[in-house]
Amino acid sequence: MKNLMLRWLCLLSLSLPLLFWFGHVTRWESRTKALQSTGLKGYMRITPGRKRQQFLAVHCNQCALVSSSGQMLGAGLGEEIDKIQCVIRMNNAPTAGYEEDVGSLTSLRVVSHTSVPLLVKNELYYFHQAANTTYVFWGPDSKMRQDGKGQIFNVLLKIAKKYPNVKMYSMTSEKIKYCDQVFQNETGKNRMKTGAFLSTGFFTMILALNVCDSIQIYGMINDNHCSQENRSLVPYHYYEQNRVEECRMYRVHEHKKRGGHRFITEKAIYAKWAKWHKIVFKHPAWSL
Repeated sequence: MKNLMLRWLCLLSLSLPLLFWFGHVTRWESRTKALQSTGLKGYMRITPGRKRQQFLAVHCNQCALVSSSGQMLGAGLGEEIDKIQCVIRMNNAPTAGYEEDVGSLTSLRVVSHTSVPLLVKNELYYFHQAANTTYVFWGPDSKMRQDGKGQIFNVLLKIAKKYPNVKMYSMTSEKIKYCDQVFQNETGKNRMKTGAFLSTGFFTMILALNVCDSIQIYGMINDNHCSQENRSLVPYHYYEQNRVEECRMYRVHEHKKRGGHRFITEKAIYAKWAKWHKIVFKHPAWSL
């Protein structure tokens, strides 16, 4: 009787990990199938004409979110980044000439309404050479409205007509309101009342949490970095070496009464999220 019970216990101990793995795989497959059939409703495809609404259907086991920060200069992480399944970049951050540090592949690119003209200026690269990249654009209703009066949306619609194979999506106004609510829940402050705008980085983090099982973030400083005496002096963007220094930009925006980004506050939010999600900060590494 005792030997029989021991056998049952051994069988149970061997079965539990298998059952857990099977349950995880089943949930992942169900999530993937649901995403493929419906997509993420906060991100709507930009298509000419009155076509059926299409939503972003992307899922990645592992993502590399590459910051545009000057921290990436000399990082030498390009090869490591390009080995990751999905690579996410922001605005018009280039890879050409910086491949050794930031890599060369781009799966997703999140773009602010203010950066759209920069992409259009180099449209042959962004929408022809890099046609396999999926673009997600965000902006206020005044710029992205779809009734013919949204100046930036109209520009994107023309690009979509010219390059019909490029996957271009816009964040819905409901999704942007959701991001505002997330910011308020985390800080206790109403973004609009504080005179702040959410950064492209914030919208990119929200997107990454939606589509990635795990996220490795490259080149992003933490909320304490700029107050450290031995901090490195780097440019705000790795591709604008003669522009303003990163921490100076962060401090100016953090205390702007109107129209500023709360970069430092946002970094503190990310640190909190990293305790509950599979998020790893690399170069510089964060101590959570």
